[in-house]
Amino acid sequence: MSKENNAGAGARGGGPPGGRPMGFGPGPGMGVPGQKARDFKGSLKRLSGYLKPFRLILLAVLLAAVLSTVFSILSPKILGRATDILFEGIVTSTKIDFQGIVEILGLLAGLYVISSLFAFVQQYLMAGVAQKVVYRLRNEVNDKLGRLPLKFYDSRSNGDILSRVVNDVDNISNTLQQSLTQLITSIVTLIGVIVMMLTISPLLTLILVLTLPLSFIAIAMIAKRSQVHFKNQQAQLGDLNGHVEEMYTGHTIVKAFGREKESISKFEAMNEKLYNSSWRAQFISGIIMPVMNLIGNIGYVCICVVGGVLVTQRTITVGDIQAFIQYARQFTMPITQTANIANIIQSTLASAERVFELLDEAEESPETKGKQPALVRSHGVVEFQGVSFGYNPEKPLIQDMNISVKSGQTVAIVGPTGAGKTTLVNLLMRFYEVGDGAITIDGHDIRELERGQLRSLFGMVLQDTWLFGGTIRDNIAYGRLGATEQEVVEAAQAAHADHFIRTLPEGYNTVLNEEASNISQGQKQLLTIARAILADPSILILDEATSSVDTRTEIQIQQAMNHLMSGRTSFVIAHRLSTIRDADLILVMKEGTVIEQGTHEELLARGGFYADLYNSQFSAGPSIPTAG
Repeated sequence: MSKENNAGAGARGGGPPGGRPMGFGPGPGMGVPGQKARDFKGSLKRLSGYLKPFRLILLAVLLAAVLSTVFSILSPKILGRATDILFEGIVTSTKIDFQGIVEILGLLAGLYVISSLFAFVQQYLMAGVAQKVVYRLRNEVNDKLGRLPLKFYDSRSNGDILSRVVNDVDNISNTLQQSLTQLITSIVTLIGVIVMMLTISPLLTLILVLTLPLSFIAIAMIAKRSQVHFKNQQAQLGDLNGHVEEMYTGHTIVKAFGREKESISKFEAMNEKLYNSSWRAQFISGIIMPVMNLIGNIGYVCICVVGGVLVTQRTITVGDIQAFIQYARQFTMPITQTANIANIIQSTLASAERVFELLDEAEESPETKGKQPALVRSHGVVEFQGVSFGYNPEKPLIQDMNISVKSGQTVAIVGPTGAGKTTLVNLLMRFYEVGDGAITIDGHDIRELERGQLRSLFGMVLQDTWLFGGTIRDNIAYGRLGATEQEVVEAAQAAHADHFIRTLPEGYNTVLNEEASNISQGQKQLLTIARAILADPSILILDEATSSVDTRTEIQIQQAMNHLMSGRTSFVIAHRLSTIRDADLILVMKEGTVIEQGTHEELLARGGFYADLYNSQFSAGPSIPTAG
């Protein structure tokens, strides 16, 4: 498919499509706040609705997470018993009970295995739930995109739409699969560790808890400083990416005007700014862990001193001290993870909100089935009866348009840029609905026909070519389902594309790359014309179809088009007026109104606006208006 560049897609998303950092670096974490949802509760409630069908599985996930964590939390306490046996044997100079130690180690191994099994079950079940939810969400988004009117796509960038469909949905998927289970595990771990520490020594637990405010104050102070640099880093990274994209896509122009040095100098300046911001951001945020370790070590020292005193008083054992230190190390990790995950969930709900906004967009007006008989083949009699329309209701573009086109006529539409030529075609195919009046085909109001059936009557060749990644044969055959090899070749011959196709190494099996840049722009246009010829429509719409080919090929295509348009109603949007001299009817538009109608000779004889347009293309006079 010929695609527009969508480099900005990722910049708008709620998060990266892959995994997220869990530390204090850039990304949703304690160091940098994630994107927040405007309606947190509403988005959370709506996203939770997608999880309702999996309530029992989620309950099993919760149970597996709890059991996995509980078995893991019990291990330090049991390991402390082995230390006590070893310490008692050494201190009392008695025989060490190695049999008891082996039994304890065997029990520990069993606990770790059981904990791992429950963790596996938890991840396995949650992965299934996450993918099923996202599968449903993607289907809904895909179906929605098919029901949205053309004005939705006209008013939004491709990058923004792709960001919602890809980045935001992937963000939801990753959070459901990873962060939710991690959040459950962190909370259970935190509660379990506190309970186990309290069973060992409430005094030591109090000492450890008192170090937490100091940790939070240090994190807040450092994060506040690093946040500014992370913000600058992201902004400068966007500028740098934009510059690289611009220089890459326009590298021919850069070389043609000899601007390589200026481009490199600008890149180096941007790169230097990005380096400084990134260095400061990473350095400052990197201080967090050493500071937390320092505070944690102060806590460990206090625990060891107080614990040593308690051991001498025989109110606590050495094994309990060892277990408590292990619990103390586990204590800060779930707190950090919970803070990170809370921020990630904020970002995820922002992504969900963006997806829900897409799903809530106003759709095309409902189909009106059964009001009119199906048009299998149209005669091509088209009428505009008092049609009025405006993209903005307050600023009408077309007012009280009346056009009558007979079967088999070739109708050319000309006028300056913004006159409403393409708008007329959009209304004809119901890409937009008329404000007032009616458009009829063979006497049937097009609003009474199903859109799919209506559009099947038309064949279009646009100025902007559209080709997808695949062979040339596949691209031509796209015009009609089930087309034979012979029909494809005949269509290519009629469009004067057969010759250049056969000169390619693989002929009709030549695979077009992503941008179809391995053939020329004119050759792309020939393929789209061949595709329209193969479709064999009742009505043709040609939007400056020969603008990208040379004069000789244009004459050949014009001859093929004359043959193709014979017996068909054809609408031709033309900028080069020399191509529409033989049109049966020429509509001259200006500011949304048809100001002149007639044949080429009739309009020239009137000496009006069309005559000025036509003469301007064969005159050096700069003051005469030109066609858009």
